[in-house]
Amino acid sequence: MSITYLKKASKTPQTGQDDTNELVRNMLSEIEAGGESKALEYACNLDGWERDVVVTEEEIDRAETSLSDQTKKDIQFAHARVKTFAEAQLDSMREFDTELSPGLICGQKLIPVNTAGCYVPGGRYAHIASAIMSITTAKVAGVKQVTACSPPQGNAGVHPAILYAASYAGADTILHLGGVQGVAAMAFGLFTGQPADILVGPGNRFVAEAKRILFGRVGIDMFAGPTEILVIADDSADPDIVSCDLASQAEHGPDSPAWLISTSRELAEEVIKRMPDSINRLIEPNRSAATAAWQDYGEVIVVDTREEAVEISDRYASEHLEVHCNDLDWWLDNLRNYGSLFLGEETTVSYGDKCSGTNHILPTKGAARYTGGLSVSKFIKVLTYQRMTREANREVGAVTARISRYEGMEGHARSGDDRLSKYFPSEVFDLGHHP
Repeated sequence: MSITYLKKASKTPQTGQDDTNELVRNMLSEIEAGGESKALEYACNLDGWERDVVVTEEEIDRAETSLSDQTKKDIQFAHARVKTFAEAQLDSMREFDTELSPGLICGQKLIPVNTAGCYVPGGRYAHIASAIMSITTAKVAGVKQVTACSPPQGNAGVHPAILYAASYAGADTILHLGGVQGVAAMAFGLFTGQPADILVGPGNRFVAEAKRILFGRVGIDMFAGPTEILVIADDSADPDIVSCDLASQAEHGPDSPAWLISTSRELAEEVIKRMPDSINRLIEPNRSAATAAWQDYGEVIVVDTREEAVEISDRYASEHLEVHCNDLDWWLDNLRNYGSLFLGEETTVSYGDKCSGTNHILPTKGAARYTGGLSVSKFIKVLTYQRMTREANREVGAVTARISRYEGMEGHARSGDDRLSKYFPSEVFDLGHHP
């Protein structure tokens, strides 16, 4: 394999994780012990919020009134596509039962969780689309109680477009809370009395770490944030478009990786030349964020073959993966590890981020090796059940008893023994060796 790094990142998605873990763990412990008053203290100190946490219907109405008709239509456009895609995902799942042997019937049920907590970023940017992605998908899945939270903008509260989008998507409760305190409030049921069964949504490294620490006590969608982009490009790619797309994701924050793998050294060098201009086109604070991200996390790799590009891409398992190459079907068939795939110049991560239909809450930090993005399945428990006739116990009871005794689990064996003795009192079975 021939691999050349024209630009090597000085940092990785794991950089600084230990310090973040300690800070977030302490905050979660304090909020759990101190309850709503401690969450409010953090909201006041970090976001300048000093009012009631639960958003009122009057606040939602004011938010709707403040938005232009075009903004509301755009939010409705995005919602319709995300909802339609989520409904198609739900249709692809099914309940069933099957008779595995005479009298032994096993099946599965699809049951949504009761309560979901949806985090909507709103610090540096007003992430309207995140409200649509998480809340809409939860509601399509059948979740009864959806609590959303988003950082307040000082005492102005949650951004009005986020409020409108969250309400339109079906949130049952919205909280003026962001960061670790928002995640903690949803997990512990503060201000609502309904602890979340699952926490979903993207966020900065503090939000992502809070979800990671709470996993096990509650479910989480995945490690979602900070955002990542990887572009695979061959000599047919347009360096201006590639550099634009890399910069567009780097603007998320100074810790957002932007990677390029190319089979063309010429293309890779052209992209490197164009990156400063692509970043300088941005306004502040986006420009500074993208500059830092490209400097510390940007990477450009040149390979000889597309097979090598696939191998490296699958190793990185990026959140977003764009392919600017010929023979797109080949890439679709061969790439395996990514959060979401964008095939061809005509589409882009930005479309998926905002309104094209697939969910933008996606795995980061290599988690795409074992999970996909947010879908209705994340909110649905696939539960199994079984029932049996007495006659089916002849085989299953005897096999269970024998395997249990091989394992040294006499109690399990006797569950089979006793049923066989009750159902077939005149028969003799090989039940394995009794101690």
